[in-house]
Amino acid sequence: MLAQVQACDADLLETQFASPLLDGERQGGKVDGGSRHASEETCAEVGIILPDIDSKGSSMPPDTQIPDAGQRQPSAAVQLDPTTLPVLAARPMDAHKGMYGRVLVIGGDHGTGGAALLSAQSALRSGAGMVTLATRGEHVAPALARMPEVMVADIASANQLLALAEAATVLVVGPGLGQASWGRSLLSVAASQDKPQVWDADALNQLAQGAVALPADAVLTPHPGEAARLLGISTAQVQADRPAAALRLARQYSAVCVLKGAGSLIAAPDGRLAICDQGHPAMATGGLGDVLAGLVGALRAQSLDGFDAACLGVWLHAGAGERLGKLGRGLAASDLIPAIRQLLEEHYPCLK
Repeated sequence: MLAQVQACDADLLETQFASPLLDGERQGGKVDGGSRHASEETCAEVGIILPDIDSKGSSMPPDTQIPDAGQRQPSAAVQLDPTTLPVLAARPMDAHKGMYGRVLVIGGDHGTGGAALLSAQSALRSGAGMVTLATRGEHVAPALARMPEVMVADIASANQLLALAEAATVLVVGPGLGQASWGRSLLSVAASQDKPQVWDADALNQLAQGAVALPADAVLTPHPGEAARLLGISTAQVQADRPAAALRLARQYSAVCVLKGAGSLIAAPDGRLAICDQGHPAMATGGLGDVLAGLVGALRAQSLDGFDAACLGVWLHAGAGERLGKLGRGLAASDLIPAIRQLLEEHYPCLK
């Protein structure tokens, strides 16, 4: 299991990163999974820039939150590798699909159906017991032709989504969702559900706009641009101190946050921080984030908590990309899906 970050001062993190939520409604939060322990050699030192705090305890404006190097505070991040990863249990001989959850992928507005299809296929191939795709009617036939194992629903309104959302155990929201009225109405249904969720892409953009409140027990998977919008700062500021940005996101939204990019970071509201140094430049192509969202959703459906699912998902995703990247340019997001399945079986056999 992943190590509890020990080199961070918990009280310091509590005061420095406990910013109000953008929607002004929710404060605090916790992540399941309990305490974890690991030896110091599993930790990689990374720098954290702490935001300035005024006399009332509020964060100063974003443009004042990038201090010079002399103001950096050290923190420890768990280096993700096979010795520090969470364990995905083997399955018993009498296993059945109901034991491994129903993932509902919500997305795919006009012209962006591929993103939702990639997420659904990733969830299916990463071990979810059942996968449902809620999308525009125009994507139903292509989705069924590509993956007949997935239940695909033509959703024209929020009311049609409600029953599917209530039946699901995990929601993956945002791939190809868009920010028009269709996407906004579906996101409002997802936000009303008290169950584990993974928010990506336009779900994050709508969250940054204050259009919806984030439910509890969510995993956010922003790239640096989305992270900047969520924090109200620039992308350059996010990239200048990625650990600080990831931790602030986790605190501010009371959610596990995956800050994607070279050296992806996983942060929890309680101050845990993990870093993945795997990956390959060939992964610089569209659709890989959609694959990651579906993967994390599938791991959540298989009973991993948010932080563990995010850590294992990021490691598998980056490891598959690194393996395939050796073949050179032209890597497609869908190429990762069978490689992730193979890597998962190598490290966590389905049957022992």
